[in-house]
Amino acid sequence: MAAVTLIGSPVSPYVRKVLAACAVKGIEVELDPISPMYGNDDFERLSPLRRVPVWVEGDLTLCDSSVIVQYIEETRPGPSLWPADPARRAKARWLEEFADTRLFDVLGWRLFFQIALKPRFFGTETDAEVVRKARDVELPMILDYLESQTPETGFLFGELSLADLSVAPAFVNAGAVQVHVDPARWPRVSAWLERMESETPLGPLNTLARALMRTPLAAHRDSLPEFGLAAAAVSLGGQTPRAGPMTPL
Repeated sequence: MAAVTLIGSPVSPYVRKVLAACAVKGIEVELDPISPMYGNDDFERLSPLRRVPVWVEGDLTLCDSSVIVQYIEETRPGPSLWPADPARRAKARWLEEFADTRLFDVLGWRLFFQIALKPRFFGTETDAEVVRKARDVELPMILDYLESQTPETGFLFGELSLADLSVAPAFVNAGAVQVHVDPARWPRVSAWLERMESETPLGPLNTLARALMRTPLAAHRDSLPEFGLAAAAVSLGGQTPRAGPMTPL
């Protein structure tokens, strides 16, 4: 198979999801760790929604983390990314969808983006009411649901699966803006997140994401070798931030 380039910063939970799937499957990729907000015209041609990750393999370009991981599952040998039982596999896909939509909408757009990214990159004020509702109303409802789905031990469906690698990453971004899971109220979710950090390929990727959050964008490429990742030869990063067509400004 052709060499693979993955476009997108590991600060993105979706990029970490794909990188973790690659680690499970033993796939080597070259990474262009750009923020989608700083993608140039070539990036926009590859990703019309200006979102990451983008998978480039020869003439093949794929957008959307769920599309990418399904392609990985269908084209690469190694441990399966999904439970073998059809019913459990369907439930795992539902949790991936829940993570990609509702969970990231709250943890990503309404908390991390509002607090950390919107003022920094677009010079606009954080919407305090959006943040308050997300933190105090919407997130507790999400965590109540996840607590009901999380086992006391192991992973969501026994063996590590894409459900785990989809739900866990965005909690790192929430933690960066001081939003945390209360272990007294949600003990199963809290313990499971600790297992994801200590027992899966997502742990080192989360450490990388935290490091990049404290590093200027221009230095992100230089940080990759320390974490065992190779930088792509060409970057599609630009100089001026641009909102995508679905960015909630």
